[in-house]
Amino acid sequence: MLKLYLPVFVVLYLLVSFVVPTYRTYKKTGINPVTFGKNDTAHDYIGLVMKVLIALLFVAVILFSLGAKIYNYTSPIVFLENKTLQGVSLVLAHLSLVWIAIAQYQMSNGWRIGIDEKNATELKTTGIFGISRNPIFLGMLVTVIGLFFIIPNAIIFFTALGSYIIIQIQIRLEEHFLAAAHGEKYLTCKQKTKRLF
Repeated sequence: MLKLYLPVFVVLYLLVSFVVPTYRTYKKTGINPVTFGKNDTAHDYIGLVMKVLIALLFVAVILFSLGAKIYNYTSPIVFLENKTLQGVSLVLAHLSLVWIAIAQYQMSNGWRIGIDEKNATELKTTGIFGISRNPIFLGMLVTVIGLFFIIPNAIIFFTALGSYIIIQIQIRLEEHFLAAAHGEKYLTCKQKTKRLF
Protein backbone atom coordinates (compact mmCIF):
# COMPACT_ATOMS: atom_id res chain seq x y z
CA MET A 1 0.00 0.00 0.00
CA LEU A 2 2.80 2.42 0.97
CA LYS A 3 4.58 1.68 -2.32
CA LEU A 4 1.57 3.03 -4.20
CA TYR A 5 0.77 5.87 -1.82
CA LEU A 6 4.19 7.51 -1.32
CA PRO A 7 4.65 8.64 -4.96
CA VAL A 8 1.11 10.07 -4.84
CA PHE A 9 1.95 11.91 -1.62
CA VAL A 10 5.16 13.39 -3.08
CA VAL A 11 3.30 14.62 -6.17
CA LEU A 12 0.54 16.05 -3.96
CA TYR A 13 3.19 17.68 -1.78
CA LEU A 14 4.84 19.35 -4.80
CA LEU A 15 1.47 20.53 -6.09
CA VAL A 16 0.35 22.00 -2.76
CA SER A 17 3.75 23.41 -1.79
CA PHE A 18 4.93 24.86 -5.09
CA VAL A 19 2.75 24.50 -8.19
CA VAL A 20 -0.66 25.67 -6.92
CA PRO A 21 0.55 28.72 -4.91
CA THR A 22 2.86 29.74 -7.76
CA TYR A 23 0.02 29.57 -10.29
CA ARG A 24 -2.40 31.33 -7.92
CA THR A 25 0.03 34.18 -7.23
CA TYR A 26 0.80 34.63 -10.92
CA LYS A 27 -2.90 34.57 -11.83
CA LYS A 28 -3.79 37.20 -9.20
CA THR A 29 -0.82 39.54 -9.59
CA GLY A 30 0.81 38.87 -12.96
CA ILE A 31 4.08 38.43 -11.04
CA ASN A 32 6.12 35.26 -11.46
CA PRO A 33 6.80 34.25 -7.84
CA VAL A 34 9.73 32.04 -8.86
CA THR A 35 12.71 34.36 -8.47
CA PHE A 36 15.54 31.87 -8.94
CA GLY A 37 17.29 32.43 -12.25
CA LYS A 38 20.33 31.10 -14.09
CA ASN A 39 22.89 33.71 -13.06
CA ASP A 40 26.13 32.85 -11.29
CA THR A 41 24.98 34.04 -7.87
CA ALA A 42 24.59 32.32 -4.49
CA HIS A 43 20.82 32.86 -4.66
CA ASP A 44 20.41 31.22 -8.07
CA TYR A 45 22.80 28.39 -7.14
CA ILE A 46 20.58 27.60 -4.15
CA GLY A 47 17.61 27.39 -6.52
CA LEU A 48 19.49 24.85 -8.65
CA VAL A 49 20.49 22.75 -5.63
CA MET A 50 16.88 22.77 -4.36
CA LYS A 51 15.69 21.39 -7.71
CA VAL A 52 18.31 18.61 -7.55
CA LEU A 53 17.31 17.71 -3.98
CA ILE A 54 13.62 17.51 -4.92
CA ALA A 55 14.51 15.28 -7.90
CA LEU A 56 16.60 12.98 -5.67
CA LEU A 57 13.76 12.69 -3.18
CA PHE A 58 11.36 11.74 -5.95
CA VAL A 59 13.82 9.19 -7.39
CA ALA A 60 14.25 7.55 -3.96
CA VAL A 61 10.48 7.24 -3.54
CA ILE A 62 10.03 5.80 -7.04
CA LEU A 63 12.82 3.24 -6.47
CA PHE A 64 11.08 2.19 -3.23
CA SER A 65 7.81 1.76 -5.15
CA LEU A 66 9.41 -0.39 -7.85
CA GLY A 67 10.25 -3.19 -5.40
CA ALA A 68 12.87 -4.46 -2.98
CA LYS A 69 15.43 -5.48 -5.61
CA ILE A 70 15.67 -1.99 -7.13
CA TYR A 71 15.17 -0.26 -3.75
CA ASN A 72 18.35 -1.94 -2.47
CA TYR A 73 20.33 0.40 -4.73
CA THR A 74 19.32 3.27 -2.41
CA SER A 75 21.24 1.60 0.46
CA PRO A 76 18.35 1.09 2.91
CA ILE A 77 19.19 1.70 6.58
CA VAL A 78 17.61 -1.47 7.90
CA PHE A 79 17.94 -0.80 11.65
CA LEU A 80 15.71 2.29 11.26
CA GLU A 81 12.91 0.36 9.54
CA ASN A 82 10.24 0.36 12.26
CA LYS A 83 6.47 0.31 11.84
CA THR A 84 5.81 2.65 14.78
CA LEU A 85 8.40 5.17 13.61
CA GLN A 86 7.03 4.86 10.09
CA GLY A 87 3.48 5.56 11.27
CA VAL A 88 4.47 8.59 13.36
CA SER A 89 6.53 9.94 10.46
CA LEU A 90 3.62 9.55 8.04
CA VAL A 91 1.42 11.60 10.38
CA LEU A 92 4.14 14.29 10.72
CA ALA A 93 4.66 14.47 6.95
CA HIS A 94 0.92 15.02 6.41
CA LEU A 95 0.67 17.58 9.23
CA SER A 96 3.61 19.48 7.78
CA LEU A 97 1.84 19.64 4.41
CA VAL A 98 -1.23 21.15 6.09
CA TRP A 99 1.09 23.57 7.96
CA ILE A 100 2.69 24.64 4.66
CA ALA A 101 -0.71 25.12 2.99
CA ILE A 102 -1.89 27.35 5.87
CA ALA A 103 1.33 29.40 5.75
CA GLN A 104 0.97 29.91 1.99
CA TYR A 105 -2.66 30.93 2.41
CA GLN A 106 -1.60 33.49 5.02
CA MET A 107 1.14 34.79 2.70
CA SER A 108 -1.51 35.32 0.00
CA ASN A 109 -0.01 37.31 -2.91
CA GLY A 110 3.29 37.67 -1.05
CA TRP A 111 4.22 34.03 -1.84
CA ARG A 112 7.67 33.82 -3.44
CA ILE A 113 10.17 31.10 -4.23
CA GLY A 114 13.42 32.90 -3.52
CA ILE A 115 14.12 36.59 -2.98
CA ASP A 116 12.09 39.08 -5.01
CA GLU A 117 14.09 42.31 -5.22
CA LYS A 118 11.76 43.88 -7.81
CA ASN A 119 8.32 43.58 -6.22
CA ALA A 120 7.78 44.63 -2.61
CA THR A 121 5.81 42.26 -0.39
CA GLU A 122 4.21 42.72 3.02
CA LEU A 123 6.10 41.39 6.04
CA LYS A 124 3.96 38.68 7.67
CA THR A 125 4.23 38.55 11.46
CA THR A 126 0.88 37.12 12.55
CA GLY A 127 -0.81 33.73 12.38
CA ILE A 128 1.67 30.93 11.74
CA PHE A 129 4.31 33.60 11.08
CA GLY A 130 3.97 34.59 14.75
CA ILE A 131 5.18 31.08 15.66
CA SER A 132 7.95 30.69 13.09
CA ARG A 133 9.53 33.32 10.83
CA ASN A 134 10.03 30.61 8.20
CA PRO A 135 7.08 28.22 8.53
CA ILE A 136 7.29 26.92 4.96
CA PHE A 137 10.95 26.01 5.32
CA LEU A 138 10.11 24.37 8.67
CA GLY A 139 7.35 22.35 7.00
CA MET A 140 9.70 21.30 4.21
CA LEU A 141 12.31 20.08 6.68
CA VAL A 142 9.74 18.12 8.71
CA THR A 143 8.45 16.52 5.51
CA VAL A 144 11.83 15.39 4.22
CA ILE A 145 12.89 14.11 7.66
CA GLY A 146 9.54 12.33 7.91
CA LEU A 147 10.11 10.69 4.52
CA PHE A 148 13.55 9.57 5.69
CA PHE A 149 12.02 7.73 8.66
CA ILE A 150 9.26 6.28 6.47
CA ILE A 151 11.75 4.78 4.02
CA PRO A 152 15.21 5.23 5.58
CA ASN A 153 17.90 5.02 2.94
CA ALA A 154 21.13 6.78 1.97
CA ILE A 155 19.59 8.91 -0.80
CA ILE A 156 16.92 10.42 1.43
CA PHE A 157 19.42 10.83 4.29
CA PHE A 158 21.72 12.97 2.13
CA THR A 159 18.71 14.74 0.62
CA ALA A 160 17.50 15.65 4.12
CA LEU A 161 21.00 16.76 5.16
CA GLY A 162 21.44 18.79 1.97
CA SER A 163 17.98 20.33 2.40
CA TYR A 164 18.78 21.41 5.95
CA ILE A 165 22.06 23.05 4.90
CA ILE A 166 20.67 24.80 1.82
CA ILE A 167 17.57 26.02 3.66
CA GLN A 168 19.72 27.44 6.46
CA ILE A 169 21.77 29.36 3.87
CA GLN A 170 18.65 30.60 2.05
CA ILE A 171 17.06 31.74 5.32
CA ARG A 172 20.13 33.85 6.11
CA LEU A 173 20.10 35.43 2.64
CA GLU A 174 16.41 36.25 3.11
CA GLU A 175 17.03 37.67 6.59
CA HIS A 176 19.61 40.07 5.18
CA PHE A 177 17.18 41.12 2.45
CA LEU A 178 14.22 41.52 4.83
CA ALA A 179 16.24 43.57 7.31
CA ALA A 180 17.13 45.98 4.49
CA ALA A 181 13.58 46.04 3.10
CA HIS A 182 11.61 46.32 6.36
CA GLY A 183 14.11 47.79 8.81
CA GLU A 184 13.02 48.06 12.45
CA LYS A 185 9.80 46.12 11.88
CA TYR A 186 11.76 43.05 10.81
CA LEU A 187 14.32 43.42 13.61
CA THR A 188 11.46 43.47 16.12
CA CYS A 189 10.00 40.37 14.48
CA LYS A 190 13.39 38.62 14.81
CA GLN A 191 13.44 39.30 18.54
CA LYS A 192 9.90 38.02 19.10
CA THR A 193 9.74 35.03 16.75
CA LYS A 194 12.15 32.14 16.30
CA ARG A 195 13.83 31.49 12.97
CA LEU A 196 12.27 28.03 12.59
CA PHE A 197 10.75 26.76 15.86
